[in-house]
Amino acid sequence: MKTKKILITGGAGFIGSNIAFEIQKRFPEYKIVIFDKFNNRQRRENGNFMFFGDYKNILGLKAEIISGDLAVESDLNSLLKDKFEIIFHQGAISDTTVLNQEEVLKTNTISFHYLVNYCLVTGCKLIYASSAGTYGNTSSPNKVGVGEIPENIYGYSKLQMDEIARSCINHNRDLHIIGLRYFNVYGPGEVYKRKTSSMILQLAKNVIDKKPLRLFKFGDQCRDFVYIKDVVEANIQAINGQSGIYNVGSGKNRSFNEVVSILGAILGQKIQVEYFDNPFSFYQNNTCADLSETINGIGYNPKYTLEMGMSEYIKEIQEYSDIKWKSFNE
Repeated sequence: MKTKKILITGGAGFIGSNIAFEIQKRFPEYKIVIFDKFNNRQRRENGNFMFFGDYKNILGLKAEIISGDLAVESDLNSLLKDKFEIIFHQGAISDTTVLNQEEVLKTNTISFHYLVNYCLVTGCKLIYASSAGTYGNTSSPNKVGVGEIPENIYGYSKLQMDEIARSCINHNRDLHIIGLRYFNVYGPGEVYKRKTSSMILQLAKNVIDKKPLRLFKFGDQCRDFVYIKDVVEANIQAINGQSGIYNVGSGKNRSFNEVVSILGAILGQKIQVEYFDNPFSFYQNNTCADLSETINGIGYNPKYTLEMGMSEYIKEIQEYSDIKWKSFNE
């Protein structure tokens, strides 16, 4: 890797900040540029903050910080005047309950055209965050190119990004562009996502606070939970990978009831669960990543089982300060 300057959009968010610190650790000689729409305290109609980027996620990171909005053309044009060798594009409206289709498409999909065009002109490598939301409720295991029927505007916006990438790859064989379809990512750094953080963090907090633990009826929904360290490694591997779109998960689907059981075993508690009706019509009931193409295309092999990842993560959650939990509850 002979890179001098790296751009990470959404770099003050959960996944972006973890990528940034790993780059700093492995390649300390490279300059990191963080582009993020930091939390400005504005809220959406659903009550969540509009943006989740937080400076506390990047404390200790040696980087140039640029505050900007992917939906603002002048911000993108100003940013892309610089010369980058690699772009890790993690910035997006990732709240799957946002219903403003125009805003989501403008932020997630339209802005993607600018980054792709930049890479076409400069030869910069582009590694971007796609999503398992592109599959919707189609049957698992989920395979790229099969059953891509998103259930919400977020998943649709990511699928459109993938279609743009596919077209460019097909017409430009020298272009290095890799889309990573993240499944259910959990781990350190997500606390500032608050109520949109992983169910693993939210369930753990409820147990620690001795609050009732509630699941949609009857806890048999399944997810492919992938630990943040595996996701970061997939991004690093993609630097020298083959252009394409790849799943990034654990390759195993686990039920919500299993998550509760593992949590109870780690904490040494018997956890009582209250089940309630799922209010979301677009909810994904079963996801599982087919990793065959990912292994071949970028050399990704997940290292963490759900038990391993949760065990490591719960230790950190138990050490969270009152200040962190106050932020989580905002």
